Amino acid sequence: MKTKLFILAILTFVMTSQAQEMTSLGDKYFYSYAYKEAITAYQKDMASGKLVTNQQMLNLADSYFKTNDYKNASKIYLDINTKADSIISANRFNMMLQSLSKTSEPERVKAFMNSKREQLSNELLENAEFNFQLLETNSGKASEVEIFNSNGNSPQADFSPTFYKDKLLFSSARPEKSKKVYAPSGDSYLDIYVARIAESGRILNPNRFTSMPDSKYHKSTPQYSEEMGRLFYILSNAEDDQLSFDDNGKNALAIGMVYDGGFFRFLLRDLSTSFYYPYFDYETGKLYFAANFDEGYGGTDIYYVYTNNGQIMSEPINLGPRINSPGNEISPYIHDGSLYFSSDIFYGLGGMDVYKSNIQADQTFSIPVNIGKGINSEADDFGFILRKDDKKGLVGYFASNRPGGLGKDDIYGFTMKQIPGLRTFALKGKVVNLSSNQGISEAQVRLVGKNGTVIKELFTNTDGDFRIEIPWQDEITIQSTKAGHSVFTATYAEAALEEVQKNSFNMGITALEDLLAEAEGKTILDVEKFFFARNRSDLTPAITAELDKVIDAISRFPKLQIRIETHTDSRGSGTTNKRVSQKRADAMKNYLLANGASSANISEAIGYGEDRIMNNCTNGVYCLDFLHKQNTRTHFVVTNFEELN
Repeated sequence: MKTKLFILAILTFVMTSQAQEMTSLGDKYFYSYAYKEAITAYQKDMASGKLVTNQQMLNLADSYFKTNDYKNASKIYLDINTKADSIISANRFNMMLQSLSKTSEPERVKAFMNSKREQLSNELLENAEFNFQLLETNSGKASEVEIFNSNGNSPQADFSPTFYKDKLLFSSARPEKSKKVYAPSGDSYLDIYVARIAESGRILNPNRFTSMPDSKYHKSTPQYSEEMGRLFYILSNAEDDQLSFDDNGKNALAIGMVYDGGFFRFLLRDLSTSFYYPYFDYETGKLYFAANFDEGYGGTDIYYVYTNNGQIMSEPINLGPRINSPGNEISPYIHDGSLYFSSDIFYGLGGMDVYKSNIQADQTFSIPVNIGKGINSEADDFGFILRKDDKKGLVGYFASNRPGGLGKDDIYGFTMKQIPGLRTFALKGKVVNLSSNQGISEAQVRLVGKNGTVIKELFTNTDGDFRIEIPWQDEITIQSTKAGHSVFTATYAEAALEEVQKNSFNMGITALEDLLAEAEGKTILDVEKFFFARNRSDLTPAITAELDKVIDAISRFPKLQIRIETHTDSRGSGTTNKRVSQKRADAMKNYLLANGASSANISEAIGYGEDRIMNNCTNGVYCLDFLHKQNTRTHFVVTNFEELN
């Protein structure tokens, strides 16, 4: 039996005679989770010529999928999708692609996904492309991990571990005298067990956990908040040892809370909706959980509610399409600013895989990254937890139905030195105009590798914000620009890359128009007017300060071309004025070339002397000093303005 079936299906008991309208024996078996029998019954119906509807064909495809016959499952899913695209739900779309991934090359899955790009969310496409790249190229190396069987498992399902003081709690379907047999699974109703943790990490002497109200029905997926001294878990809706059903005959799962003193209260309860895998984050007061509300993105999504001392203070809030997908997302867990959860989305390694997403400062999430082989396998891997250990680094547990276990699901322990997950580089920030400090929309952001290849590029939103993530590289150049704007570029390696992604990364670029002015019918660089000493060409600090602005403009616009034009007034001889102005032009050119400009940036350097007087102060005309100074001027004329725009 697939683990996700055990977690998401058999936990919710449905009185099939009331909840479903049975039109065939195949339906009866299917809605009772007897998938092998459903396959046989549906096949007989088709062989005898009985009408089998699209819905029943999808039930048959689901039955093949649940019994690991992915070839037949994918064939039916694809056929129904072609005939009646609208009947394929988001969750079945995921199951179809999962089936294809089990029986075809990854390229076929990608091709099919690309054919549906218009119908899929940008987040799903980005998540898929990123994880495909990460897993296929091994460009993000997974943390080294040592995995061991916890030794406390049974032949039944054991899963959902959680730390409880110095012990471990977990869920189990092992038989108990006080528990009835749960028909869909053939095992006992689930209960919560407690075990000691040995120094080796293995669990010892598991026993039924009795510090909570007893029940004949399901108690499962515990999570203990040490700060609150409270235990959160799911349980069957029941009153006086009798299951409670909604109008359709459905018994759903609620979330309850038990204080250390034994007092119990319901937190989330709806007879028609099941809640799974509670996780309380003390720092934010959020209670996370999984549920399959109708408005979700696929099967089971992860939500949270705000709480105040255990009291629910908000409606459930979906974590959104960056985390939730057309598949099933379960078992949220937060450690050191990252959200860990499990998903059976089609681009993983197997059924359920563990993913990690960093929680940003604005409470949004980075791309969920498959944490790689070891913890994840081709089987179902879920219920991931970890904590720091002074001797071993990190110690944790998870459940899996991988080969070699004792039961349907086993609890495994692990140790590792570093935070788990394939290594990535994630950057979030803003592109701003250096003059106004306002965000620039549609600015290009690029990450360039060591060999000069563009790894990824995107454009900022209307506020100038961006977020970008790639598999880890040893060296990355971060660039930003926009037509008519300067270029930002910065290169980082190793430790600097780790640091730069910790905070918002703002890139300032300049609009070319902000650096320009108009003078004498020409487009020039906008610098402060400066003066040379009479008949001198020495570059004073005041002059070099303005020349540095020219160098800065060239550094921002490497293709900028200028012509240096310098003029004198009419005082003195015309020959001397011509010679002095040319020496000034040459001195400025040499300074620019020595400080970052290239010969390609300077088309000419011309000293006009007194040839282009701007007023009546020509030879022999008496003028006040300020009028003569109007003629003494230098312009840096932009000769390729049209090309730069």
